[in-house]
Amino acid sequence: MKELEAVQFVHDQMLTTPAFPAFKTGDTIVVKYKIVEGDKTREQDYRGDVIQVKGHGLTRAFTVRKISHGVGVERIFSMSNPNIADITVVKRGRVRRSRLYYLRGLVGKKARIKEKTYVAPK
Repeated sequence: MKELEAVQFVHDQMLTTPAFPAFKTGDTIVVKYKIVEGDKTREQDYRGDVIQVKGHGLTRAFTVRKISHGVGVERIFSMSNPNIADITVVKRGRVRRSRLYYLRGLVGKKARIKEKTYVAPK
């Protein structure tokens, strides 16, 4: 039990990532990623659906899937990566699973994720 507390302490000390907004599987997000080309740096947007979130703390990672020119592209981001400049949640998705691997086999309208709607109580 002491080892787990020590590991958690080290993770808390090393975790210096900025506070990103909370998002879950099924959400559509935009990840601003810093790209270094020679001596210049620029930010590139990567917009897609979150198909999985795994890990916690320093080891937390998420996979974003997008369709680029008719081809599905997936990218895995680590939350502790210093090259992530910002994460913006575009829309919240309504899903019933934590891993959306079934989207890989779907195309067109069938691959859409329904948007979560919130109705304020009266």
